[in-house]
Amino acid sequence: MNPPASRPNNAARRIAADMEKETAVAQTISPHKGKTGFERLRRAFFYSTEGLIAAYRGEDAFRQEVLLAVVLIPVALLSPVSGIAKALLVGSVLLVLIVELLNSAIEAVTDRVSIEDHVLAKQAKDMGSAAVLVSLVLLAAVWGLVFLQ
Repeated sequence: MNPPASRPNNAARRIAADMEKETAVAQTISPHKGKTGFERLRRAFFYSTEGLIAAYRGEDAFRQEVLLAVVLIPVALLSPVSGIAKALLVGSVLLVLIVELLNSAIEAVTDRVSIEDHVLAKQAKDMGSAAVLVSLVLLAAVWGLVFLQ
């Protein structure tokens, strides 16, 4: 039997070997994971742009919320309120867009896994929708509190 002092070394070696395997698997799954520096930033920017375009083209709710943002953000910036209030107003609008993008991603992944009705798929989609609702309530609360002082 190995002496107790050698057990941590064996465990450390196993952990290191497992980490190397996981890294190799991750690089095999996605060749883009190894990109660094400017190339990674460039790719991330274009992937993000593709995501925004896909959401705008494929999601009615996102288009409606973009229209809301196009109206509300200039109103917020031109309003005679403090800089912090402007940041809160604009931030609440942008948060709605962010949450809608995440909700759309959840829906897309759920539909990709299976289009069959399943209680967990419904739950995931309902929770994403609830998150959008909460962000819209926050938007209304922030705008109400700033302008109804």
